[in-house]
Amino acid sequence: MAIRTSSAEWKGTLKEGAGTMKLGSGAYEGAYTFASRFENERGTNPEELIAAAHAGCFSMFLASLLTGAGYVPERIATTAKVHLGAGPTITLIELITQAEVPNLTEADLQKHADEAKKNCPVSKALAGPEIRLQVQLVR
Repeated sequence: MAIRTSSAEWKGTLKEGAGTMKLGSGAYEGAYTFASRFENERGTNPEELIAAAHAGCFSMFLASLLTGAGYVPERIATTAKVHLGAGPTITLIELITQAEVPNLTEADLQKHADEAKKNCPVSKALAGPEIRLQVQLVR
C-alpha cells in the first residue's frame, strides 16, 4: 500500500513563533502561526489541512460506493468544517456534500453517504470526534 508523507517545521515559541507545512508531493507548502490557527489570521493550520483531506477522501469514497451500486456520479462536492475547541481539541467535523447523480434517490444517497462517512480512510483515522454529515442530491 501507499505511504504518504508531509512535514512541518516550527521555529520559536508558541505565540511568537511561526512554521511551515509541506505536502510530500510538493503540491502545497504554506505558513502557519499561532494567530492563523487560533485567531483566524492569514495562513493555514493543521485543522484546515485535515478538513481538505477529509473532504477529498469522503468524496472519492462516496463516488466509489455509488459506482459499485451501478450509479454514475457526475459531481460530488464536499466541504469539511473542522471545529477546534478548548484544550485545544477537535470537537466536531461537519461534512456538507452535494451530489449530482442521475437516477439516484435521496434515500439511496443517504445510505451510501452514511457508509462513506463511516468507512472512508480519513473518517476511520479521525474516529475520535463526532463527524456530522449533510448530503444533498442536486439535479
